[in-house]
Amino acid sequence: MKEFSRSSIKLSFMIWFVYSSVFAQSDIFRVALDAGHGDHDFGAVYSGRVEKNINLALVLKVGKLLEQNPKIDVIYTRKTDVFIDLIERANIANRADATIFVSIHCNANKNTSASGTETYVMGMSKLASNLEAAKKENSVISLEKDYKQKYEGFDPNSPETMLGMTIMQEEYLEYSISLASKIEDRFADLGKEIRHGGVKQAPFMVLHKAYMPRVLVETGFISNPVEGNLLNSEEGQNDIAQAIADAIVSYKREYFGADATDNINERTFKKIIAKQVKDTSSTIEKKQVENKDSSAIIFKVQLSASVKNVELISSNFKGLKNITMSSEGKYYKYMYGEASNYEDAKKLLQEAKSKGYDSAYIIAFKNGEMISVQDAIK
Repeated sequence: MKEFSRSSIKLSFMIWFVYSSVFAQSDIFRVALDAGHGDHDFGAVYSGRVEKNINLALVLKVGKLLEQNPKIDVIYTRKTDVFIDLIERANIANRADATIFVSIHCNANKNTSASGTETYVMGMSKLASNLEAAKKENSVISLEKDYKQKYEGFDPNSPETMLGMTIMQEEYLEYSISLASKIEDRFADLGKEIRHGGVKQAPFMVLHKAYMPRVLVETGFISNPVEGNLLNSEEGQNDIAQAIADAIVSYKREYFGADATDNINERTFKKIIAKQVKDTSSTIEKKQVENKDSSAIIFKVQLSASVKNVELISSNFKGLKNITMSSEGKYYKYMYGEASNYEDAKKLLQEAKSKGYDSAYIIAFKNGEMISVQDAIK
């Protein structure tokens, strides 16, 4: 019985440690952006389209969008045409204590009709196409000095050699998948311009060495003439960068709380909200955010924000009931449901998304005042 208690305590401590390591962040949400390849490592090159240049252009555009939010700190592994070792790219994010790591690349295939985005999380895969993608990106290792000593025991041509090194990072997998899903959802919103290919797993070295939720984004096939030209165009890059930035902000909202700089209006793909709304005292209209026990935490799901004052009936919200609304400045924020714990709130979020509210996210209140989801979970 005593042995069982010790094991239970040890297991509880491990769960608490993992939980804390994921959510114990500062008020600043740090995003590490990695532009794949650089300098003598050109990446894929097709008909004058050079991957290293497209990757860098996309990263700088994503960073510029995110930097508009004072609560987001952007770290770049490179901002110019330089070569950075794979381990060093991850270490830049580790040293900065980044909240998430996003590595941006272009895909390529001898079959020039291949198309679509793919967002990868760290993990093993039996699919040959996924392993081939990892092999291609990991081959950069051979361009590094002393790579045999630095990556002792790892064969870039056999990603399976990383199998034993992935177990200790399982705690980040759920959050990595969530981030990857949000990115792919935003790519889907781009319509027919770029086909979204979904979330996949593969053993990428640059992801393996980053100790936080992390993804590698293949933004499309540079080898495909139509998709490649879009990736190489200013308009195409703007759309793709906006989609990635929107997904990152959505992830921040869900796990680290929303604030006046990112929860007032959903960003659109070709327009950036230049005027930031000042943080004003919230006036509750129609239905107040009420809490019988003022010391308790309540979670809600924010569905949307609009300049329109919409009647709070289910037919106006795709059949969802228990809708509340608050006003902030000239905007009305519409919220669904109420939960006393985060797990129930996640169920409400899934219900909202199943109704078509893909950009919905969880918010939290204490004493009738909005607080960050991070603080509420603590």
